[in-house]
Amino acid sequence: MILSDQILAHIGPGKVLKPLNDNMQLPEKVLQFGTGVLLRGLTDYFIDKANRQGMFNGRVVVLKSTSKGGTNEFSAQDNLYTICIRGIEDGKRIEENIISSAISRVLQADRDWLQVLQVGASPALKLIVSNTTEVGIQLLNERIDQDVPVSFPAKLLAILYERYLKLGSAQEADIVVVATELIPDNGRKLGEIVYQLANFNGLEPGFNNWLGSHVIFCNSLVDRIVPGRPEGAALTQLQKELGYTDALLIKTEPYRLWAIEGGRRVSALLGLENADRGLIVEPDIEIYRELKLRLLNGTHSLACALAFLSGVNTVNRAMTDGPLSAYIAGVMQEEIIPAIPYEIERERAMAFAQTVQDRFANPYIDHFWLSISLQYTMKLRIRVVPVLLNYYKCFDKIPYAMALGFGAYLRFMRIIRKEGQCYYGSAGGEEYLITDEKAARFFEWNGLEDAEYVWTVLRDQELWGTDLTLLDGFAAAVADRYVFISKEGAREMLKELYPKDNLGEKDGHNAAEAEHF
Repeated sequence: MILSDQILAHIGPGKVLKPLNDNMQLPEKVLQFGTGVLLRGLTDYFIDKANRQGMFNGRVVVLKSTSKGGTNEFSAQDNLYTICIRGIEDGKRIEENIISSAISRVLQADRDWLQVLQVGASPALKLIVSNTTEVGIQLLNERIDQDVPVSFPAKLLAILYERYLKLGSAQEADIVVVATELIPDNGRKLGEIVYQLANFNGLEPGFNNWLGSHVIFCNSLVDRIVPGRPEGAALTQLQKELGYTDALLIKTEPYRLWAIEGGRRVSALLGLENADRGLIVEPDIEIYRELKLRLLNGTHSLACALAFLSGVNTVNRAMTDGPLSAYIAGVMQEEIIPAIPYEIERERAMAFAQTVQDRFANPYIDHFWLSISLQYTMKLRIRVVPVLLNYYKCFDKIPYAMALGFGAYLRFMRIIRKEGQCYYGSAGGEEYLITDEKAARFFEWNGLEDAEYVWTVLRDQELWGTDLTLLDGFAAAVADRYVFISKEGAREMLKELYPKDNLGEKDGHNAAEAEHF
């Protein structure tokens, strides 16, 4: 059986949480830019959950911006799809299957543009949400009165202008635009581009006033690991358990966070926030961004090369490896938390760090370190360098665990060959692809001796926004670790620093012993 509205009655009880019949007829209150698994596994998950509680009472129209892939998979399943939640939450294993009816239909921009504009002008519409990747929120000066606009901000402007023309100053025109792209101030930047495009298009001043009165652009932060649809035997077993096939099935972890920056007006317009503890509407969401960026993303970046070069290919495997697990806990607790460049209570940060470790250890999700290494240099600059600088500001001493993370990163980025525009490193006798926009620069440094290579990279202000060799003792510590890893291997380095994974016995990162390297 293929999942569809017609087979819902044949799905056995207890296997899956099925949609409520009344929810299939709810009005369309959301226009969503993007069909990706993150939105379906997080924002649409919250909307579906709110609908089940009689809170939001609205469905989602999804806009597919490109013609690639089409929309047949959605229409064939009446826009239903299964969310399979697997992992650990509050110390308990979670295995939950939900058939989501949040999506009402999927439109394709180049084929259904008039329908898209009709949705945008509907008084029922209360929320526009986007996840167009970081490159989606960029200014491209283009007209909105000719065919379908190319860029996401121009499409959004065209939709809002249509709403302005049809609804004017009526109270029903009020709408919230929430960007979920992974850039700081995503909603504010999107709003600025929309205003710039309105001026480029010569739209009347009344429209700009209308934007300011009726449209609220909100920053937001999303956090949930959604690997998508499993493959092979895992998918076969899952669909056997469910009793049907689902081309849109997605797998997620239990943890979920959608923090929306807004006040009471936003909260009232959305009517979502009490549906789930992971959905938050607050005037300031910076604390959530800092906790995620530093403790989850920053730890990922610092441990990435160390784990990969040790022959551990996934995050969950690292959490069953004593020395690696000790390193991850230590760098979070002893170096990142004390130096987060934002005022956060240590107790709250420690609780979040424990949540991160539980997520890393999720046995149901294989998150590959090589995938995490994508744009490695940029990630270290954004996620870790501000913490490193603040650590020196607060303590004026070497953070040895961070130094180890940088040393492993520099070994990972040591390029052995170039083929076309692809760059390769080598570990354990096997080559790996280095996907980093700065790879060409590292290739130029290929002939440098070890110490010179380390100091050259760390002093490069174009990479880091500052000269890291000015931090007293840091470059020397990084160089010592880089040389040791290059000669003896990352696994031996970990054995030296975490011989019995005695976290806490030596200040979380074996600082005393680390000084010998």
